[in-house]
Amino acid sequence: MSNRFRTLIIIAGLLTASVMPAFAWDEVGHKITAYIAWQQMRPDVRARVIKTLLSAPEDAQLSTFYSAFGGGRSEAARQREFFMLAATWPDIIRDKNFAVRFKNYAHSDWHYYDTFWQMKNGKPELVADVGENGKAMDKLAEFDKVIRSNATDAEKAVAISWLEHLIGDIHQPLHAESRVTDSNPKGDQGGNLFLLTPKGTPRDKQENLHWFWDSIAIRYQPNTKDLCDADYIDPIANEIIRAYPYDKLKGELADGKFDVWKDESYKIASTEVYKDLKWFEMPSDKYKKKAFEIAQRRMALAGYRMADEFNSVFADGAAPVATPMPSH
Repeated sequence: MSNRFRTLIIIAGLLTASVMPAFAWDEVGHKITAYIAWQQMRPDVRARVIKTLLSAPEDAQLSTFYSAFGGGRSEAARQREFFMLAATWPDIIRDKNFAVRFKNYAHSDWHYYDTFWQMKNGKPELVADVGENGKAMDKLAEFDKVIRSNATDAEKAVAISWLEHLIGDIHQPLHAESRVTDSNPKGDQGGNLFLLTPKGTPRDKQENLHWFWDSIAIRYQPNTKDLCDADYIDPIANEIIRAYPYDKLKGELADGKFDVWKDESYKIASTEVYKDLKWFEMPSDKYKKKAFEIAQRRMALAGYRMADEFNSVFADGAAPVATPMPSH
């Protein structure tokens, strides 16, 4: 089998895996955030980030995706779409059919950090941890150090993709909290245990509050015409940029202060997300509209913070350049 044919088979499998249900912001949400970041990133930073991502370890099957973005696209479009897809790679690797990749790179507890709380006398109140918090905050700090270090470009490629993803994750309010109630004394796992479908709904058709928020972009603005990403995602992201331009949010960015970002999400979750909801009932259209408005602002902040992160590290002369690991 030729190397080229083998590559095409791998890409086909990867693209099939990429349409699996995603986690955190869904695929659309993560790509929106990455698009917003890309627009704010300096040209030299874009080039350096793409070069680094293409140095990802072979078993990560990350750089392989770049070959899929052809079809007459400009090089600039290919790079942007590859960067956007890299934001979804930490979800793609959850596919257990790719056993080596799953074993080496998939970590379900990296995608969230649970702040445990309960509603008491009509107000949210923090409670002592009643379960595992998740490792999102530790990993944000760890990967931030990696891209600022003398690590190899292969190591930095994995770190970049995880940073793209985790910055998006921590801005989804339900990735930063777990509500404690009598029904869920150990927390509701970021709304995963808050069911919105009627009692008795088969498990494979159940919907919960977490997934409702993960998929809010495509719920509120569904891709009814089956458009490609450039025709569907890019306009949504551009609408968000127009509504929340960088200069408007610049004073709130708190660059590198991951705890601040997490606390913002917790506050939104504990004061807005559960408001006017009932178990086993889908949220109203009014709630859906409000949720999308909140999500738009969170995606804008995530995108700008991501851009500032990479601009601070990958601008010419800003960070040491590591030699890519040789392929074997």
